Amino acid sequence: MSTQDLSHWQPRPVPAQTPLPGRFVRLEALDVSRHGDDLWQALQGPDPALWDYLPYGPFASREPFDAWLAGNAESRDPLFYTVIDLASGRALGIFSYLRIAPKDGAIEIGHIAFGKAMQRTPGSTEAVWLLARHAFDDLGYRRLEWKCNAANARSMRAAERLGFSYEGLFRQHMIVKGQNRDTAWFSIIDGEWPTCREAFERWLSVDNFDGEGRQRQSLEGLRS
Repeated sequence: MSTQDLSHWQPRPVPAQTPLPGRFVRLEALDVSRHGDDLWQALQGPDPALWDYLPYGPFASREPFDAWLAGNAESRDPLFYTVIDLASGRALGIFSYLRIAPKDGAIEIGHIAFGKAMQRTPGSTEAVWLLARHAFDDLGYRRLEWKCNAANARSMRAAERLGFSYEGLFRQHMIVKGQNRDTAWFSIIDGEWPTCREAFERWLSVDNFDGEGRQRQSLEGLRS
């Protein structure tokens, strides 16, 4: 149990949704007029399983999809970002900060909807890295959370690969799409961040990929 003295702690800033540039992707505020066409193509169809564990979607037509995007764009918590692939210039996914608690220095990454073309790519890892780095290094948060349906093997595996520590299971936490959801909780805290940050930086570096774009060292291996 932590006993650190927090008597001088000050609430942290709320994220301002400023663009966050990387080597593979750029994060920017979700904008339906600029990103809607790309996101409709990226998220509808190529990966039907994308929506299995999200509380919304898939969408049968463009109108409800755009209404969903518009609601996300107006929201401040969750605070949505679009992921732009720098090679193509196309929007390939969205995700958000949520449960933003400046007083406690805690913040979560969630509502992840990455299109098939973005999944299992360096850009998908970099996108999470950009939000994590912004939360810890720029804004000074103490705790970064990741939560998912415990039946969602892809999200569980992603959390572990990205360096989040499993904290436990909230049984019968929610009812989503008429089904029970047991929620798995993960986190990275500020004392763990320097090791995670170094591993992310080394994994994303140019010399960690061969001429075919394959990783030379795994993210988990670099963290161990």
